[in-house]
Amino acid sequence: MRLRVIACEVLARPLYLAAAYSPHVVDFDLVDKGLHNEPDTLRTALQQRIDAVDESRYDAIALGYALCSNSTAGLMARRLPLVLPRAHDCITLYLGSRAAYAAEFDGHPGTYYYTADYFERNSDGSVALGATSEAAWRRSYEEYVEKYGEENAAYLMEVLGGWRQHYNRAAFIAMGVGGDQRAAEAARQEAERNGWAFEQVQGDDTLLRKLIHGRWDADFLQVPPGEAVAVTYDEDIIRACPLMTRDA
Repeated sequence: MRLRVIACEVLARPLYLAAAYSPHVVDFDLVDKGLHNEPDTLRTALQQRIDAVDESRYDAIALGYALCSNSTAGLMARRLPLVLPRAHDCITLYLGSRAAYAAEFDGHPGTYYYTADYFERNSDGSVALGATSEAAWRRSYEEYVEKYGEENAAYLMEVLGGWRQHYNRAAFIAMGVGGDQRAAEAARQEAERNGWAFEQVQGDDTLLRKLIHGRWDADFLQVPPGEAVAVTYDEDIIRACPLMTRDA
C-alpha cells in the first residue's frame, strides 16, 4: 500500500520514525502548525491538500490530525479513503491513547504540554500545546484597540488572560526521537518563569505507528470516498457520513 500522509508539523519526528519501520510506502505533506489558530482556515487548507492527492499513485490518505477544535470536521473523501485517529487533540496522539490522555487530564487538569517538535517549530510564537502564541495575543490586543480603544482593550486582555491562573504545571512529553533534551530544558525554564511545577511525562507513539503502519482498528475512523468526517459528541468523537448530510 502507498500512503499519502497529511499531518501537522508538530508530529514530524515520531511520524518519520514510524514511517521508517512501516511496511508501506509513505509520502508526507507537513502543514504549518500556526493554522491551528484559525480552525476554518486549517480545514480549508487540509481539504485543498486532500483534493490535490493523485488517486492513481496512492491507496489512501492518512491524516496526522485529531479533531483539533473541529478543524477536521467536514473534511471530505472524494476519490480516496481518509483515515484519522479518534482523538480530540494531538496530546492524545503524543500519549498514545484516549485512556492515557483522560488519566493525565484527570490527575493534572491545569497543565501545559511541551514536545520537541512543537518547541522546534514555533514560527507562530507558541511553544506549548494548546497555548495561545504571543503573536496571536498581540493581534487580539491590536484588534480590540481599533474597535474599543486602548483602555477597554487593556481591560479585555486582562479578563481574557485570567485563564493563565488556572495552570500550575508544565509537562514535557518525551518521545525519545531526538531533540528532547533541549526542548525539555526550555519547558522547565517556562515553568520556572510562571511559577509552575515541572514534570517529564513518557510519551507513547502507538497511535502514530498504527496510523502509518495501516493498522486501523477501532481507534481510527475510515472515511470512504463519497463521505465526510462528522462530529459525534460522544466517545467515538467522529464518524463518517454521506456528503449531503455531513453538517447534520
